[in-house]
Amino acid sequence: MAEPGAERVGEGLNRALATLLAERPDLHLIGEDMADPYGGAFGVTRGLSTGYPERVLSTPISEQAIVGFAVGLALRGREAVVEVMFSDFATLCFDQIVNLASKAVTMYGEPVRMPLVIRCPTGGNRGYGPTHSQSLQKHFVGVPNLAVHELSPVHDAHATLARILDSGAPAMYFEDKVLYGRRRFGAAAGDELFHCERIGGACDFAVLGVRGVDRADVVVIAPGGLTDRVLGGMRGAYLSDEIAVRAVVPSRLYPFDPAPLAALVAGAGRVVVVEDATAGGTWGAEVAHTIHQQMWDLLSQPVRLLHAPPSTIPAAPHLERAVLVQADDIRAVVTAVAGG
Repeated sequence: MAEPGAERVGEGLNRALATLLAERPDLHLIGEDMADPYGGAFGVTRGLSTGYPERVLSTPISEQAIVGFAVGLALRGREAVVEVMFSDFATLCFDQIVNLASKAVTMYGEPVRMPLVIRCPTGGNRGYGPTHSQSLQKHFVGVPNLAVHELSPVHDAHATLARILDSGAPAMYFEDKVLYGRRRFGAAAGDELFHCERIGGACDFAVLGVRGVDRADVVVIAPGGLTDRVLGGMRGAYLSDEIAVRAVVPSRLYPFDPAPLAALVAGAGRVVVVEDATAGGTWGAEVAHTIHQQMWDLLSQPVRLLHAPPSTIPAAPHLERAVLVQADDIRAVVTAVAGG
């Protein structure tokens, strides 16, 4: 799925943070076990505290205190990137995010800068069990002044993080843990079957399609953590079922602006939105609602949603796989939609 020898996603994120520290003397990285030699639970900040010992800080185990401290830094004119060790623990700092960070931007009578990124390693497929494997993005969708982004193998992490900090508003940055060890998908060249192109706009869409195939039978919209699984489903759909799919991977999940996708939607007429969250008040439902509002006349059928089933996530690999969206599930939905 990636160019041979391509940089791993986790390496790219480490490089992005190192570059931001060099570019921004007021930037602080804070979180549990961030300092060397550990470099965070997944090694993303490894080496950074050695170069910037006063700005890469390990904290006590209190997510609420960590985010509260970061909000204070931002209010005092600094910039802060927080690592919540597992996104499951973002529930422990929900009050600081929703009732302080997001509201501080506008509740004081004049605009207030809040350059804050809350990094959240997320998702399953690692056998970590019910309390370390969830995808909680949907709980942060719809909060005024709070953007939701997701790491992907087809976006540059430095560009995304710099754009968030420059916006002066807080953002969640979800990072599927499985991606850290995966190779980045070649932003220009792609691989032997798929190519990648970019569509501008605030959501910074990466569009992946089959080489030499101009048409698309189905458009699949998915966050970055699902990129490899979507490509797996696309590969099977094309090689075995002769169904051509265009995959759309947005860097910014919310607010979601579908306008740059109008030509893709019009060409296929069929859209599937895939996510790892369970159904009910989800990002995917928000995307479908927005597309229905703005592009109903371009659709040949309503947008189809694919979620994880309503279950806690088991630790046993075979049981975990059954309750998380996989490439075969995506292929099955695409085939059903293409035949509808």
